[in-house]
Amino acid sequence: MLSRSIAAAARMAPLRTMRGRHSVLLARLPTRMQIARTFADKVVKVPQMAESISEGTLKQFSKSIGDFVEQDEEIATIETDKIDVAVNAPESGTIKEFLAGEEDTVTVGQDLVRIELGGAPSADTKDEPAPPKEENPDETKFQSKDEGKAQSKKVSEPVKTESNNQQKEISTNPEPKSTTSSPATQATNGTSGTGSREERRVKMNRMRLRIAERLKQSQNTAASLTTFNEVDMSNIMDFRKLYKDDVLKKTGVKLGFMSAFSRAAVLAMRDIPAVNASIEGPNGGDTIVYRDYVDISVAVATEKGLVTPVVRNVESMDMITIEQAIADMGKKARDGKLTIEDMAGGTFTISNGGVFGSLMGTPIINLPQSAVLGLHTIKDRVVAVNGKVEIRPMMYLALTYDHRLLDGREAVQFLVKIKEYIEDPRRMLL
Repeated sequence: MLSRSIAAAARMAPLRTMRGRHSVLLARLPTRMQIARTFADKVVKVPQMAESISEGTLKQFSKSIGDFVEQDEEIATIETDKIDVAVNAPESGTIKEFLAGEEDTVTVGQDLVRIELGGAPSADTKDEPAPPKEENPDETKFQSKDEGKAQSKKVSEPVKTESNNQQKEISTNPEPKSTTSSPATQATNGTSGTGSREERRVKMNRMRLRIAERLKQSQNTAASLTTFNEVDMSNIMDFRKLYKDDVLKKTGVKLGFMSAFSRAAVLAMRDIPAVNASIEGPNGGDTIVYRDYVDISVAVATEKGLVTPVVRNVESMDMITIEQAIADMGKKARDGKLTIEDMAGGTFTISNGGVFGSLMGTPIINLPQSAVLGLHTIKDRVVAVNGKVEIRPMMYLALTYDHRLLDGREAVQFLVKIKEYIEDPRRMLL
């Protein structure tokens, strides 16, 4: 019996050894949880932005590493030369890593964020906190030694004299001082004023660069000319005052002047269709495109620059519908929610600089359009009405047009028709 036990123990010894070795090997292999987490990670890429846009600037991350995000929640914003593109989470999960930095130029399809998929972590399922980083005792010792030297140096450092302070100022000044004073410095010698001379250089954002490019292209391409007129706003102001409360109560729309000018422009285009046309073709263009629809680009000032979202098929809208569409586009522009589709196209532009107090100006044509209408502030002025001197609320109108397509006579007639419609809104109903 004893011999059998010894023999059995001998046979089990190698098995125990193998089990021990396997235990060590298994301990080194990743666990199921670790493998699942590896396969559960999702890399969010830069999305497709538009057919003509392949890159942009990563402006900011709206979330931080470790934050939980819901599906379709915005996690980053990419600025292009036309619009801001939101990057949304494809699935719910926790942000683990940023694969690009803010202000970096990113291209379509580039890796942007790594997300660990899964539900929101709870108190019971949260991962254990990472162990504290092990400190190198030698490094700590050297660091303490260096800190001690720095402290002793600070204590034993003598009091700086005036010459030492001057030397410190010179050594930290980013601009080397010249021994020869500039004319501006010579001109201010002997004065007691000490104004700031600082300068800041900020890189232009992509939208501002695009605006500059398009405006300069417009100046170089179109034969721009501006004609002016003035309009008595008395009747349209009385019209708005009479109906604005009723319209707001029934539709929730705040009745303004943009809808009236848009409607007046549409009606005037029936007589002067070239205002709604454009030139196309190579070498400056040799073909005129006439349209039976009117898509009005409405200039909206935002923090990043001037944008012109498009209200489509204005010819089929009444004033209330036009006002609502313009208000919706303006809100989207100020909230940075405009899409490429909102900006594309446009056959005529209306720019209302009057909301900022502009008395008169010459707007620039938004190519390939042929004209742009500029509205300005309303001012009480002394005018002659039926042989009598009266004070009326007056506004200057400006129409900048492409003289390649529009003759002066047509441009003036178009502006006069808008003046007539605004001064007597009943004409728009006939």
